[in-house]
Amino acid sequence: MRPGEPPRPSRTVEVADNLPGVVAVRDSKDPAGPALAFAPGAWRAFVTHFTDRP
Repeated sequence: MRPGEPPRPSRTVEVADNLPGVVAVRDSKDPAGPALAFAPGAWRAFVTHFTDRP
């Protein structure tokens, strides 16, 4: 961010990977809002898709 530039909205998610058999993901700005639940293998595939890009 440059001086005098307005702040940008945050695009942060929280990932809970300490639950048995599920990975929960939610918007960190709305912790009481909805969460997405993924099977661990599906979450791994999703993350791998974006981290293995050049």
